[in-house]
Amino acid sequence: MKKLLLTFTGFQDPYSLGLIGEHEQPGPILSLLRTKPFEHIILFSTPGTEKNTLATRDVISTEFPDIETEIRNLPLNDPIDYLEILNGLRNHVRNICENTADTNYYISVTSGTPQMHACWVLLAASGEIPARILNVRPDKFISKDRPLISEIDLTSPDFPTVRSNVCDIDVPDLSSQDYNTVIKKLGIVGDHPVMKKALETGAILASSLTPILLLGETGTGKELFAKFVHLMSGRQADKFIPLNCAAIPKDLVESILFGHKKGSFTGATADQTGKFDQADRGTLFLDEIGELPLTTQAKLLRVLADGIIEPLGGTKPHKVDVRIIAATNLDIRKAIKKNQFREDIYYRLNVGEIELPPLRDRKSDIPKIALHVLDRVNSTLKRRKRLSPDALTRLQNHFWPGNVRGLENVIERSARLARHDILNADDIIISEPVTYADPLPALPEPDEI
Repeated sequence: MKKLLLTFTGFQDPYSLGLIGEHEQPGPILSLLRTKPFEHIILFSTPGTEKNTLATRDVISTEFPDIETEIRNLPLNDPIDYLEILNGLRNHVRNICENTADTNYYISVTSGTPQMHACWVLLAASGEIPARILNVRPDKFISKDRPLISEIDLTSPDFPTVRSNVCDIDVPDLSSQDYNTVIKKLGIVGDHPVMKKALETGAILASSLTPILLLGETGTGKELFAKFVHLMSGRQADKFIPLNCAAIPKDLVESILFGHKKGSFTGATADQTGKFDQADRGTLFLDEIGELPLTTQAKLLRVLADGIIEPLGGTKPHKVDVRIIAATNLDIRKAIKKNQFREDIYYRLNVGEIELPPLRDRKSDIPKIALHVLDRVNSTLKRRKRLSPDALTRLQNHFWPGNVRGLENVIERSARLARHDILNADDIIISEPVTYADPLPALPEPDEI
């Protein structure tokens, strides 16, 4: 794993004046690099430290030619404004996490202002960046028990638990209080731009009757997203009716969707209320809609057009007020070409088409989601578990074919089986299907071909 150091530059970099005369001493950054090896360093430059940053880069290039050195500018108006520093760092941290693979992150909290150091600690403790915190001591404080470089163990129970609550979206006429209440209630975590865009689109469409089609891989949270839209819509909160279309026997699909009258078919011994009637004045979530038979899709088209349903064996069609949210993990356009999905239904649904990103496309959210899931698991454990930076880094670098659901399963299993309170990288139990982990066992035996 590559080691990446993140640090502000300060007025003591690259050198500071010693205690005697004008003798120069290496500043915090050079002292750290001379003690601990890194392959990559990112220097954060602020107004007033530009010369120090450039000088530090030049010295590093000369003294440590194998270290890749990068400068990032943080145009702060006030170097002690916590919120400005935090928001400025967040934008860079997300970009760094998304574009560096197989990397262990380290943060130096010596150069820069105390407010900058505090923001680094908050970002690391909340999982916004899975980093180790390093402190460089001035010479006068170094002793046998207090070395030049020390690591701050944020997993220690002596430190309070810090969690990120960043998921602001920009939607006109949307009450941020209502939005934050729904987000907190559902446990939606993350602030990656692709996820924020999906949430913004969902919030904008929520108050309308427009059908919504959710696309995305298995485990990306389509049902949770559908609940978000429903709760933001103002419809009856308890009228969210989910239905997994793939789990319904084909000969019962229409009965379950539209209901039936007694005697309408063999075994219909009583009237049955369908899902559309159950969801009246609410939301019907049709998961895996691509699994519906084509004949049922044709009847669904009428409901999408005018809201009229007719139970099996009934003689009086009636109108229902139902918001339809459909979801599928299929490539819907390929399904249309193969005549597995009706094109006219697709065009009815795709007015509100929203694609949910796979977890691997929002890597910066993985540590935050992992910590959120761990909090939920900890509420059922006698001894609370914590995730080390190495464990969070391993989670962030994983491909996650099972997406959020796969991450949740790994966290719960690892936490329940861990022998220690702190979970390190080796304590993370990741089991993948043979089709992902190793293609050879998934191949059929010769006599099975």
